[in-house]
Amino acid sequence: MIETKDINFYYGSFHALKNISMKMEANTVTAFIGPSGCGKSTFLRLFNRMNELIAGTHLTGECLIDGENIYRKSVQVDELRKKVGMVFQKPNPFPKSIFENVAYGLRVNDIRNRSFIARRVEESLKAAALWDEVRDKLKKSAFELSGGQQQRLCIARALAVSPSILLMDEPASALDPVSTSKIEELIYSLKKEYTIVIVTHNMQQAARVSDRTGFFMLGELVEFNDTKKMFLNPEKEQTQNYITGRFG
Repeated sequence: MIETKDINFYYGSFHALKNISMKMEANTVTAFIGPSGCGKSTFLRLFNRMNELIAGTHLTGECLIDGENIYRKSVQVDELRKKVGMVFQKPNPFPKSIFENVAYGLRVNDIRNRSFIARRVEESLKAAALWDEVRDKLKKSAFELSGGQQQRLCIARALAVSPSILLMDEPASALDPVSTSKIEELIYSLKKEYTIVIVTHNMQQAARVSDRTGFFMLGELVEFNDTKKMFLNPEKEQTQNYITGRFG
């Protein structure tokens, strides 16, 4: 389970996230929606401490995974990021073979057993619904794959180190409709094994894939509710106006 308590986040003097408290249950898909610059991607990156890579940032409040505050000084960030995988907006395969892309995280973590690595690569590609398409060309460059295949390869790469949480920042925004559909089907199937948090500008996508949805506006969490309720009968007027296209 992921939980935040009174999260405030600053880029220098800019107050980017304001008093955000939220609980996300295990083995669910949570979607964050809202206009550009509302803070949803910043909030997503809190869960694997990626915002710390930006100079001048500051956080107050608590961010807990399975009851542990991941911002305690004793937390090993490398270990945290094995538990919390990340998939970015644009596919970012490494300039390596398909096999070595998926095996990369295992090798970085000093795993050398070849049979174990081969098994994890196959399992991860199957979990990412890519194995049948690449099983005969694992030694070929990842750049030979289509955009949609590259994104599923990046998902397989994240899965290879056995995370429990998968963060997705606009994972289908750069893809065609067919590839987008495959990614959405994949998200739906993966929640059996993983807790998934997705940022999307596509409200229809949020409605299709998520169990719960959070609507962000100007750094604030305006509403967080079951997705069906959010889209059919939102509690806040701001949410209703955004969903119906009156702004954003």
